Amino acid sequence: MKRFVILLVAVLFLGLTPLFSQIGIAEELAIATVNNPDMITMQKLSEEFTKDIGIKLSFIVLPENELRQKVTQDVALGAGKFDIVTIGTYDTPFWAANKWIVSLESYFKKMSVTELKEYNRDDFLSPVISALSLNGEQFAIPFYGESSMVFYRKDLFEKHGLTMPKAPTWEEIYQFAKVLHDPANNNYGIVLRGLPGWGQNMAVFGTMINAFGARWFDEKWHPQFDTQEMRNAFQFYKNIVTEVGEPGPTSVGFTEALALMSSGRTGMWYDATVAAGFLEGADSTVKGKVAYALAPSAKKENTGWLWAWSLAIESASKNKDAAFKFITWATSKNYIKLVGETLGWQQAPPGTRISTYENSSYQAAAPFATLTLDSMKNADYDKPTYDPVPYKGVQYVSIPEFQGLGEQVGQELAAYLSGTKDLESVIQACQKAALEVSKNGGYYKE
Repeated sequence: MKRFVILLVAVLFLGLTPLFSQIGIAEELAIATVNNPDMITMQKLSEEFTKDIGIKLSFIVLPENELRQKVTQDVALGAGKFDIVTIGTYDTPFWAANKWIVSLESYFKKMSVTELKEYNRDDFLSPVISALSLNGEQFAIPFYGESSMVFYRKDLFEKHGLTMPKAPTWEEIYQFAKVLHDPANNNYGIVLRGLPGWGQNMAVFGTMINAFGARWFDEKWHPQFDTQEMRNAFQFYKNIVTEVGEPGPTSVGFTEALALMSSGRTGMWYDATVAAGFLEGADSTVKGKVAYALAPSAKKENTGWLWAWSLAIESASKNKDAAFKFITWATSKNYIKLVGETLGWQQAPPGTRISTYENSSYQAAAPFATLTLDSMKNADYDKPTYDPVPYKGVQYVSIPEFQGLGEQVGQELAAYLSGTKDLESVIQACQKAALEVSKNGGYYKE
């Protein structure tokens, strides 16, 4: 009899497991995300999701380069260590083609008419959704979107009698930085990412390549590193960073640069528009002292990048329905409202929903809102360079092989910046690496 009772209990429990799963009791989601401030905010506020839905969450928060490595390894092996992964506009189409992440269309179809109306997919900025889709199907949802802009200390500009144009050139930025540079007092003219990585120093330098009239490949996919335009970009980058930038630049990525700017240790910073909300946040010592300008130009104008950190569901996940509940919760208008009312509207996730920019509370708290929206709408994603190219993408080349190539060029750029390699050695190494990618990938044309 005792054995029968134990067996009966086990059968009943197993029979109820699917029900428990549906209501969230037996589910726990593993979420891999980047250690950017917006994602850390998501982690903190996700307690509200667990309270409302009943699904537990486990966050793995990593630096950008490490996140890319671990997540790529996991999805490529189909290990299913993570249910939800944080990826960008670059990764999504290739991961979708490889079936590493699932199409979200069938999950949207399961939503009720009321849920779909409240979520409002049409509210998202179309250029971002397009970049997160393949063959008309959406594979990731943008958590926040961004372009790039110049942040500058308006109090220091006023002190030195400087006037920042709405659309500055790189040469103007260089000259401003010379005036503002005061290393004796631990204040620097400008901070620029120098940490090697295709999503780190190459994000900034990639737009500089375009600005100076350079390009990765010509229309026949012939590498274009061995050109004067590319040399000009390399030389300018090194000059401005080493002469009027922060010390130890090869260890400075987005997070470190944000810390320097928000602590008042630099007069200017060129980086992602998403940082504006944190510079206006309660923890920033420069709150109210920062103004904004468009991404710098040189030979080419309109050089701001286009990017969105986004949430996708791994194909190997065993909790796809629950994962969809979370990613739609974290990208909803209600979540944006939660951030605004909890932390201040200036820290609401930017660059995703039109309604955010129409919200009067956001407009009042975010002096950078209009410039951010203009930058994203005007990002020259399809025609990123001065001369024609066969690829898309502003701060990256939209081919699967770019991740490896971008890493190589990022390492070479860091070696040149630190003085361990000279310019010609770096140019030839990059030219060789790009040629191998072009030929091995079948892109090269005689």
